[in-house]
Amino acid sequence: MKAVAIYTVTSELHDEKAVDSVTQSFLNSLDVDYDFQGSDYTDYGTHALDLIYVRTGGTEGIFKRLLPDLQAKSSRPIYLLTSGKSNSLAASMEILSYLRQNGLKGEIIHGEASYISHRIALLTKVGEARRQLSDCRLGIIGEPSDWLISSHVDASVVKAQLGIELVNIPMQELLDVIAATPLREVADTTSTATIQKSLPGAYQIYDALKVLVERYSLQGFTLRCFDLLTAVHNTGCIALAKFNAEGIIASCEGDVPAMLSMKIAQTLLGVSGFQANPALINPQTGEMLFAHCTIPFNMVERYELDTHFESGIGVGIRGYMKEGPVTIFKVSADLSRHFLAEGTLVRSEAKPDLCRTQQIIQLSVSAQASYFLTSPIGNHHIILPGHHQKLISELLASIS
Repeated sequence: MKAVAIYTVTSELHDEKAVDSVTQSFLNSLDVDYDFQGSDYTDYGTHALDLIYVRTGGTEGIFKRLLPDLQAKSSRPIYLLTSGKSNSLAASMEILSYLRQNGLKGEIIHGEASYISHRIALLTKVGEARRQLSDCRLGIIGEPSDWLISSHVDASVVKAQLGIELVNIPMQELLDVIAATPLREVADTTSTATIQKSLPGAYQIYDALKVLVERYSLQGFTLRCFDLLTAVHNTGCIALAKFNAEGIIASCEGDVPAMLSMKIAQTLLGVSGFQANPALINPQTGEMLFAHCTIPFNMVERYELDTHFESGIGVGIRGYMKEGPVTIFKVSADLSRHFLAEGTLVRSEAKPDLCRTQQIIQLSVSAQASYFLTSPIGNHHIILPGHHQKLISELLASIS
């Protein structure tokens, strides 16, 4: 099955041969690989992108009769493709107006062939990401940290809007697995004696988490990691850095919205994300300092091991990411709003009084800094390499 399917609505008043000729010419002009379904809507909703090609005017009533079946098959926006021939654009506008009146999402895809092809490619990528998210299971290992007072997530909302299943796993289950997991030898000659002593335990946490990932068939998880400081006198920083680099989303402190943000970005863009706290903000210039004690290993050019900042124990990571374009992203706990901003990673720092990985980021629009001081979505935000605001916006628009 191809990623794109094209269905048709056609008025019986138009000459069939003439319409078929226009259809062939129009579709051939597009650089799109598709399944042509015609008026057979049996498989509607099963492709990454389903397009309804409004071939002529006079099709509004036909579409209205089809709509209940389309809604039963798919909750995604309805995309109307039109060549502009035979009053097809006018009919599409009437149909879209009807959709809007009934609280439904839709869009007319119309313009030059190059524009249409580009738009279809972008929407296909979004559709493929949504399809992958709908098969996803993410774990919550331990409750969210006590200080995340604005980050409670309703699992039923996440399932309804993203298709993601959230799996609650007691912290004690992880501690039991850690206790049953043997320590391993870790070769490291570059760190201090304190770090070298803590490394076997840090990798023991990683090995134990791997057991839970496999046990519950998880594509990611969030960990109430501060409990490990008192329970096993170590940290999950190494484990989270490794899991993210391996494609298993792992967020800190039981922060579910951060985990969801990371999973959305990874599925859509194929990149890992750095979960970090804003530590300093210059609202006049838009320059910000973000910091945290772990970062995915596949995001950095090099890294150093240190202790965990707040506790001074275990193993933390000071990572140095390549300077250049970045995107800052976060969805809210109820998925009703989000923050997206593009900027530039100016430099990394290594101040002793902050979490170990520290990034100075210059926002592209300095006014966006006011968001962090007036209406932030919690404290953690996700830093992504590259500029991705448009593509992420498209996905979020399809689910909100």
